[in-house]
Amino acid sequence: MTKQPSGPVLGSRALNRATLDRQLLLRRSPRSAKDAVAHLVGLQAQNVKPPYYALAARLDGFTPERLSELMADREVVRIVTLRSTIHTHTAADALTLRPLVQPARTRELTAFRTGLAGVDLDRLAALARDLVEAEPRTMAGLREALRAEWPDADPQALAIAARCTLPLVQVTPRGLWGRSGQVALTTAEHWLGRPAEQVSTPDATDTAVLRYLAAFGPASVKDMQTWAGLTRLRTAFERLRPRLLTFRDESGAELFDLPDAPRPDPELPAPPRFLPEFDNLLLSHADRTRVVPPEHRGRAWQGNQAYRTLLVDGFLAGVWKLTEDALVIETLGPLSGGAAERAAIIEEGERMLAVLHPGMSYDIRFGTVVPQAGR
Repeated sequence: MTKQPSGPVLGSRALNRATLDRQLLLRRSPRSAKDAVAHLVGLQAQNVKPPYYALAARLDGFTPERLSELMADREVVRIVTLRSTIHTHTAADALTLRPLVQPARTRELTAFRTGLAGVDLDRLAALARDLVEAEPRTMAGLREALRAEWPDADPQALAIAARCTLPLVQVTPRGLWGRSGQVALTTAEHWLGRPAEQVSTPDATDTAVLRYLAAFGPASVKDMQTWAGLTRLRTAFERLRPRLLTFRDESGAELFDLPDAPRPDPELPAPPRFLPEFDNLLLSHADRTRVVPPEHRGRAWQGNQAYRTLLVDGFLAGVWKLTEDALVIETLGPLSGGAAERAAIIEEGERMLAVLHPGMSYDIRFGTVVPQAGR
């Protein structure tokens, strides 16, 4: 008979407030941009601007130049890590997290095995390293250089194999605020001037579990596996169980947490926040009801693209976009807080615009409700 999880039950509002607090969204934090990137274990960065919007929502006194300077100084980098997506990480995390998720990157290659028939992947990795460390290469440039060595292979598969086998970072000016260029790649070790840290797999995994809980907890094993894009993390949680507290969510799933992590009063007010597309707050749990009400499931997406999202009272309540002259907000339903809530949203929107687009003039408009997406 399967043993049922024990521990106090945490409802969706309790999980919401705990997660918002750790995500620096319950109140703006005085942390530096670098400290925030480290605490959040990276920022989703499929596009250039989202890390800047993510930090503007979370930090007091943030300006986009602060993150740009870190990137120009190679203290933070853009690299494929969690869920095979580009993240902005501190230099230290780029050198430790990429080895941790390497098994998932290796598994990706199975989808390209036909195009890589006859290709020695160790030789490909060595050649690709020489190429990108001699000078940063675009994916197209890397593809063509590798094709000269393996003319019968699929060129796209060759470039993807290089990306999956090597820790490739996007060099600046890509990622700089207002100065971004095309994607050019070199290895993390070459760009940062030091090798990846050699840490035992259990130690690295345990550290990642503790950091994930600090930024996203309380959470289940499946939640962390969703965040990391990894499987078989149960062993690490069991190894750490004596050091953790356990709870249950309303469906009975076991949740783990750090003993001294904040778990605020579920009724604590949560101010409106404007988040970028693909913000990790909405992507890092298997069960997203702590942020996304069931009736709004799938409504932050259109196909495979994510909308920029608006939180009201801590939960997904709308999406937003910037046009040439306006911040357009589309709520997903009526605002229960009436005029006061609307005023708070406008105030937060004005603040976001002042931080990221100073000197620009934008109207703030409330648009039509986004139709049900059915995702």
